[in-house]
Amino acid sequence: MGTNFSGTESEKNTLNAFIKLMRATESINNRLNRHLAEADLTVSQFGTLEALYHLGPLNQRTIGEKLLKSGGNITMVIDNLEKCGYVTRRKDPDDRRAVLIHLTPEGKRFIKNFFPKHLDRIKKEFSVLSEKEKETLADLCKKLGLREND
Repeated sequence: MGTNFSGTESEKNTLNAFIKLMRATESINNRLNRHLAEADLTVSQFGTLEALYHLGPLNQRTIGEKLLKSGGNITMVIDNLEKCGYVTRRKDPDDRRAVLIHLTPEGKRFIKNFFPKHLDRIKKEFSVLSEKEKETLADLCKKLGLREND
């Protein structure tokens, strides 16, 4: 369903593109979030585990930047992952003021096993697109995301 706005053709095209982008994002997220919920994970918890698994130990600020989350939100995410036994906080040997978040052996086992299953779900979501369409979509999203603020 598109917009019912009766503006210029450019305005209607812009609104229709926005509506479709948001609806597609919500639909995909809803389906993928069910998979995360089955594993008792939030999107932020999964993103944190995935970042630590692929990038190694990180400080909370870096995790927050990668996930586009506030410091307070990331603190709660780390607290909850720590309670689950998936991560631990350790002093940064290069900076006594800093703390790095590390995967525990249990956390590493969990994400190593879970990530391929989640990737399969993501691949299924995007299976309706050709490889060229995926590249075009990625380019367009990057262009939108990197637009400078006014």
